[in-house]
Amino acid sequence: GGLSFYQRKEIKDVLSYLRLIVNPADEEALKRIINFPGRGIGQTTVDRLIVSANAGNISIFEVLKNIHNIQINLNSGTKTKLSNFCTMIESFQVMNQTANAFDLTEHVCRVSGLIHEYKKDGTPEGIVRMENVEELLNGIKDFVEGQQELADSSGALAEFLEDVALATDLDNEQGNDSDKVALMTIHLAKGLEFPYVYVVGLEEDLFPSAMSMNTRAELEEERRLFYVAVTRAEKQVYLTYALSRYRWGKLIDAEPSRFIEEIDDHYLENTTPKEEKRFNPMLSADIFGDVEPHQIRYKKPSYTKSKLKTPPKVIPPPKHLKKLTKSSNNSKLFDSKLVVGNIVNHQRFGNGEVLKIEGKGADLKAEIKFKAVGVKKLLLRFAKLEIIS
Repeated sequence: GGLSFYQRKEIKDVLSYLRLIVNPADEEALKRIINFPGRGIGQTTVDRLIVSANAGNISIFEVLKNIHNIQINLNSGTKTKLSNFCTMIESFQVMNQTANAFDLTEHVCRVSGLIHEYKKDGTPEGIVRMENVEELLNGIKDFVEGQQELADSSGALAEFLEDVALATDLDNEQGNDSDKVALMTIHLAKGLEFPYVYVVGLEEDLFPSAMSMNTRAELEEERRLFYVAVTRAEKQVYLTYALSRYRWGKLIDAEPSRFIEEIDDHYLENTTPKEEKRFNPMLSADIFGDVEPHQIRYKKPSYTKSKLKTPPKVIPPPKHLKKLTKSSNNSKLFDSKLVVGNIVNHQRFGNGEVLKIEGKGADLKAEIKFKAVGVKKLLLRFAKLEIIS
């Protein structure tokens, strides 16, 4: 429902920066971002740049690189702004030579001022834009980690943009003859009804949003939205949350939304046992002096010096032990059993047949022909393969 993810304005803005880094001659991308966020570069300036580029038969970016040497009717202040923009893009291009797609995109969003631009917009639409940019970063992080398996891939920006081009092509395909899941925001769902509804991301700081908890009125608006979501279901609604989630590319622990706790237990059927709902830390909070209410101490803990004890008796190791030259533990890793002709399943590429195995040790690679995506060369130390036959 609604716009495709990659058709949203904020996503197009980020992708335009990335496209310009890879291809400085992409004039559509350049015209979109040259004054976003605002840099004091107006449409008249852009028109003069286009005229100058056409007259010299060069790209607009080439005009920007030589803005102080080209005869163009612009004042010195505007030329400085254009030169600064050009320098920023060139610095991104230098970083692109060594950084992966995630690190570069995170840097671009911060340095270009995109994050600040969306943050200062405190409206519900502004919050949604921030969340969309965050989700884009999470997707790029996931893409980079997935590319580690491919022998000829590095998770570079160009690879990600190719992947996005394929995704947007799929979005444009028409096929209304099959059942589909409608993915939409709660705002778009107003007035609609569906037999089954899944409300996802019911976590504190996500729903309700961390940016909508400054006042009681903002929190009530979030609660009303939750009511709208729940009442879209004709038969059943599923409420889900994650125990951990990527936020801005970093994995953090999540806590179930307060809205779930506010529903009468009579209307809930818990499919996740309650004891599994809360994150169980590896270390007790006790050691930091922060304890559960039922463990509150009313006296200061007393520390007494323990009495000196006699050292434990050292038992000498048994004699005539035979040294093991080979591990008796039988490795069950797939790469020790994988042979040409095996049919395997990959969680991302689906089923395929092993055509060739080459290399040794950490560089062991398999060339696999997948039904869905064709031939891929995978590094076996990263590949998540399951042998089917």
